[in-house]
Amino acid sequence: MDNQTTVPYFLLLEFSKNRHLQLLYFLLFFVLYLATVTTNLLIISAVAFDHRLHSPMYFFLMNLALQDLGIVSVIIPKSMINSLMDTRHISYFGCVAQVFLFLSFEASDVSLLTVMAYDRYVAICHPLHYEMVMNWKACTEIIILVWLAGLLNGMLQTTGTFSVPFCSNVVNQFFCDVPQLLKLSCSGFSLVEVGILGASFIAGLGCFTFIIVSYAVIFKAVLRIPSEQGKQKALSTCIPHLIVVSMLVLSGCFAYVRSPSNTKSYLDFGLTVLYSLLPPLLNPIIYSMRNNNIKFVLSQLWRF
Repeated sequence: MDNQTTVPYFLLLEFSKNRHLQLLYFLLFFVLYLATVTTNLLIISAVAFDHRLHSPMYFFLMNLALQDLGIVSVIIPKSMINSLMDTRHISYFGCVAQVFLFLSFEASDVSLLTVMAYDRYVAICHPLHYEMVMNWKACTEIIILVWLAGLLNGMLQTTGTFSVPFCSNVVNQFFCDVPQLLKLSCSGFSLVEVGILGASFIAGLGCFTFIIVSYAVIFKAVLRIPSEQGKQKALSTCIPHLIVVSMLVLSGCFAYVRSPSNTKSYLDFGLTVLYSLLPPLLNPIIYSMRNNNIKFVLSQLWRF
């Protein structure tokens, strides 16, 4: 593929040449995908069909579950099919679509977690104004903006990534991961890509900073609550969100701080699984374990 500027398809990471190991890889990803889809669908069903969960916090949680479903559905099925069919191919436009959708869902995820921090801030620091500030009209407009922000990020980063010529079509990852794709560029980073990556980094840092500041104010307000029961109730609505944010940030740092290698690397593979697949699986579990309302509704659904 040397000295070529366009590629008709890409070759994704081959887990193993051994057929039995390929089938094992398929089985493991199938179980992971099934568990992720099941847990997120349970959250969506619980919030959608039980009026007791019709509040802004759970409305945002339902959208988070939808985004997590999107993330895993964009990358896992193709990898499973490749393992089952003993192939590595993904078409050029299939790769473009995968990058666009994955980045869109990821950016929406980060935006929504930022909004959820603001929701907790209003609920704890300004409880008397909560219903006025976080009314259904405002929540609907916020969710629309969150999804639009994700789509915009996906469009810009996808355009920047595929605006450069590629000198190879071998992607050392199980899906079209942007850092690995940029390694294939003949000319290195373009000014467009540098600008887009810089803007995305600043936006992500801004979201993270907003979450930190929000929780600094929240914890200060919680310390002023006179009763221990009141403090515990306030913290119980914040802890799951904090765990989810911390998990996303830490896994993302582990994956991206280390420069991706030019050769097949199981460390790169493991870190990518860590930040792309584990958060969508664990998010609904974390929220369910710490929330009595969700646990009660899920138990009712299970009996039904």
